[in-house]
Amino acid sequence: MKFRVGIIGCGNIFPMHAQSLSNTAGVELAAVCDIKPARARLAAKKYHCRAYLDYKEMFRKEKLDAVHILTPHHLHPPMAIAALNNKINALSEKPICIDPADGAKMIRAAKNNNVRLASISQNRYNPGSQLVKKNISSGKLGKIKAAKLILTYCKPDSYYKKSDWKGRLATEGGGVLIDQAIHFVDVLAWLVNDEVEYVEANTERRNHKFIEVEDLAEGVIKFRKGALVSFYLMNFYSYDADPEIEIDCQKARVKIVKDSARIGFYSGGALEAKPYPNEYIDYGDGWRDYWGYCHWIQIKDFYQALKEGRQPPVSPGEAIKTQEIVWNIYKSARLRRRIYFN
Repeated sequence: MKFRVGIIGCGNIFPMHAQSLSNTAGVELAAVCDIKPARARLAAKKYHCRAYLDYKEMFRKEKLDAVHILTPHHLHPPMAIAALNNKINALSEKPICIDPADGAKMIRAAKNNNVRLASISQNRYNPGSQLVKKNISSGKLGKIKAAKLILTYCKPDSYYKKSDWKGRLATEGGGVLIDQAIHFVDVLAWLVNDEVEYVEANTERRNHKFIEVEDLAEGVIKFRKGALVSFYLMNFYSYDADPEIEIDCQKARVKIVKDSARIGFYSGGALEAKPYPNEYIDYGDGWRDYWGYCHWIQIKDFYQALKEGRQPPVSPGEAIKTQEIVWNIYKSARLRRRIYFN
């Protein structure tokens, strides 16, 4: 069986998906779509497929089995729902939605049409993340007591000025938290694997004058079994420093730096994992170091799940749980109070 696939959005993240599809057996990139004609034509020429300017026309003409949605954040829900209503499986870049209420509509559309929906969270597939998840799940690390996330990236004014949607609240939904840090918030929530009790946070715009969204966020996420996660996020540092996660457990201390990890046991001994780029594909021009290497791993997993008739990772329910954390961090900052989860 060969899956016919379309991609909506031929911007910065496009090579990560197109090249992954080119390197995945049993998958054919049949069509691409972008509202910018030159960009759509260039992508189609490179990957020997058809170009569209209207994704609905692509759906009508192309008999697609799946579509990847790589558009501005606010477009993920309506495009995914349109695909699902056309009996097309959908894989959305992060965030799966801005407002979790839209995510619930996406889940209903997938269920009503008996097709699959999933969200990209490639950092779950990093060697470091996988090592830590395995050892937390096995109980070898004991109870998680606390964790911290530090992300300091460099997104100068030029980063926002060259985009027609980043930096705008209506289209991006936020700044450093929803755009740069969401993957690492997702990894932390996935590792802790517990319901959130409350969040309390502040957001500020410290170093960008013309954008509408935050360039700094700090606060806490309190989980019901006791883990307290602190975070400090900003995108006006001098370079894109490697994000760092530390997790203090009963039996060990975990340090994740970007896609590598070290587990130091208090009783002695350690475990380590790091990526070996020669094990992954070449994403070509446009690849950025801080995206990591693991889009291909997740995309392969997505199509293997479709082939086997199971829910692909990362499920929409999991993605929406992460987005609920993000949504309520923004709510806490806006209302200047602690936000409790039901």
